[in-house]
Amino acid sequence: METLLALLRDPAAWAALATLVAMEIVLGIDNLIFISILTNKLPEQIREKARRIGIGLALIMRLALLATIAVIVALTEPVFTVLGKGISWRDMILIAGGAFLVWKATREIHQHVSPETEYENAESARSAAPGFAAAIGQILVLDLVFSIDSIITAVGMTDHVPIMFVAVIAAVVVMLVAATPLANFINQNPTIVMLALAFLIMIGMTLIADGLGHHVPKGYIYTAMAFSSAVEGLNMLSRRRRAHAAGIEPPAH
Repeated sequence: METLLALLRDPAAWAALATLVAMEIVLGIDNLIFISILTNKLPEQIREKARRIGIGLALIMRLALLATIAVIVALTEPVFTVLGKGISWRDMILIAGGAFLVWKATREIHQHVSPETEYENAESARSAAPGFAAAIGQILVLDLVFSIDSIITAVGMTDHVPIMFVAVIAAVVVMLVAATPLANFINQNPTIVMLALAFLIMIGMTLIADGLGHHVPKGYIYTAMAFSSAVEGLNMLSRRRRAHAAGIEPPAH
């Protein structure tokens, strides 16, 4: 209790909390984009449920990992060496997760570009019961990858476990609030879907590179995402202006 009160009186602790909350929210964007795209393929009546379950699993996983910080730190210790490079459990998880993300995003892009393939009967595929379980399973896999990355980042930024817990909970609450609006926006704008899938490929490749020991500063990734999103926003505005000038009503969102 005394330690907690000391943290509450410490301005440096509040600054660390604010910084960590912001960092966790930014790191959660990757997770949220994946959840949004995946749940949009489900029947409309169960999308919200799937999102809540997926984000709830992300929270549970992050809190569980925080409760075992010693295990998380141990994940960064090399297990074996390949060509002089030590490979840890964290590296293997990041490489596997990144490969899964690249495969999934590429598959989704192929579906959008070639709708006459095996996904032709998409409506019946979405309504099938295994679709929900499969979606939750895939969300769980990526939750694990993003959770480990998130917690290792938190451990590197502060030594105070209460601050980590508060930051993680705050970030997941923001994800929960933003999930449906983001998913609806992505679903209503086909070009945004392709842009989001391209982001997922870039994030997947970054995870693989990180797992192989080639760290790419996340600032570069998020700056590229922000710039691409801004350009697409201008394109959307331009299309709406041209449609309005031509007397064409834009699709209702």
